[in-house]
Amino acid sequence: MALNLAKAVLDCLKARPDEKWTARQIAEWIFSAYPTECQEKKSNSLGGYIKTDADLVQQLVAEIGSRRPGLQKRHPELKTTEGRPRKYYYSEKSDVAEVAAAEGVISIEKAGSNDSARGEHAMYPILALYLWEEFGVYSKRIDEKRSSNKRGPNGNRWLYPDVVGMEDLGAEWHQEVRDCVHQYSDKRTKLWSFEVKLLINRSNVRECFFQAVSNSSWANFGYLVAVEIEGQETLKELRMLFAAHGIGLIKLDADNPAESQVLIPARERDEIDWDMVNRLATENRDFLNYVKLVKQFYQIGEARLADWDVPETMD
Repeated sequence: MALNLAKAVLDCLKARPDEKWTARQIAEWIFSAYPTECQEKKSNSLGGYIKTDADLVQQLVAEIGSRRPGLQKRHPELKTTEGRPRKYYYSEKSDVAEVAAAEGVISIEKAGSNDSARGEHAMYPILALYLWEEFGVYSKRIDEKRSSNKRGPNGNRWLYPDVVGMEDLGAEWHQEVRDCVHQYSDKRTKLWSFEVKLLINRSNVRECFFQAVSNSSWANFGYLVAVEIEGQETLKELRMLFAAHGIGLIKLDADNPAESQVLIPARERDEIDWDMVNRLATENRDFLNYVKLVKQFYQIGEARLADWDVPETMD
């Protein structure tokens, strides 16, 4: 009996709704679940290019990827995430329901931790680790609950990013050069802003993006950070919005921060909006502390790791 690949993929994912699988994991499951059909496919390969079981699994991986667009048109419940590697899953939830479920809880497994259920707040130290290892950015969490409420309940809506950062451009400079820059310019640092989301899909993509636009307008670099991005149309929309507003996109790998990816690099702003910085610092104690740390950096010429959210595991 010939292998019905589309049915096999759906059988695999429908049996485990909302569980995310890579194309290779699906291919390996099919190889195990349909041994007779898979061996027949191998023996019937034209030109004998499928010589081993490993060749067959690789062929299944390639076919799953190539048939994905057609499968998703026929079966909208078959969904995929964006980033590397793409993951497939079966869900009958609406896009709105998926976001609500993700914001309620996200399951991750982190080395050295017994906790399996974590929300958005658990992503901040993971992001801090990635920013430090990948960019050398010192980061700090901004808690919007530490803001004044004198403007009313919605007066500060979309005002504060989740995480801010400072990049030391002169970390490898000669001391004389650092001293010179310290005296004659303010170009020793770049300031970063990050808005973190657990899931971005078609239902919330514009809201998430413009939230990042709103609360990153003061910084040199503004980023939207997502643990999961669902669907090619979502990523296409984000690329179009970037062209107009310059906010970048980071795909955060919660299991392995080093595997996180900058899917869209942010467009740099040459100047800091100090009027907006003043408002943020006036309204929020965490942001005021961040400004003090940047000031301290210029005063002493270096950043003290203990003052920032650099993970304790780092040297």
